[in-house]
Amino acid sequence: MSQNPATGSVVVSDWHRCKDGKEYFNKILHRKKRKIFGKSGVGKTALAARLTGRNIPNVHYETTGVETTVVFWPVKLRDSGRVLFLRLQLWDCGENALRRFDHLLPSCKEQVDAVLFLFSFTDRTSFDDLPNQISKWTEESAGRLVKLVVGTKFDLFMHCDVAQRDVRDFQETWRLPVLRVGGEVSNGLDDVSPLLNCLAEQLWHHDCVTAGSVGLQQETVTLL
Repeated sequence: MSQNPATGSVVVSDWHRCKDGKEYFNKILHRKKRKIFGKSGVGKTALAARLTGRNIPNVHYETTGVETTVVFWPVKLRDSGRVLFLRLQLWDCGENALRRFDHLLPSCKEQVDAVLFLFSFTDRTSFDDLPNQISKWTEESAGRLVKLVVGTKFDLFMHCDVAQRDVRDFQETWRLPVLRVGGEVSNGLDDVSPLLNCLAEQLWHHDCVTAGSVGLQQETVTLL
């Protein structure tokens, strides 16, 4: 697979703030808050809730299987000025469920376009387990999938258990983008635009390189 594009080199990263982008972003906003698409109240994880504009649950609980939700996100290509309106379907996979039911992981791998590997900056074990998680997908998918790593709870400095030098070493070794997400949530678009823009340009670049496709509209993303 070719080298991943630099963040912001494919799509206009601050287009949600530009005047010509308001027409498109207004379609996913209602009274200055994100519109809710798909089912609600089915136990989305904090990241899935953040990306879809939902309230993050106050009480943590283990996802019992595979839960899906939909995110709509417009982007503007930097070179051509073309506007893409993406429909991203997120699959949230419970770790214990994946261990108990052998059929879940193969189901998650079918026709998936990207995988987000999550770790917490306050949990060193989750960071150390990333190579194991990534290897489960690399063995079979080769260069077929877009892979991103997301570090959560980045703003909890007093409880941080993962040093920035460790993150840099990881990036150099695995050649994967690592995005950082804090615990504080706002109702605006700035909160989610870095991650969604990065995911969009990685998917667009991947499709263009592997299939010469220019019709990217819907992609399936698995969160682990």
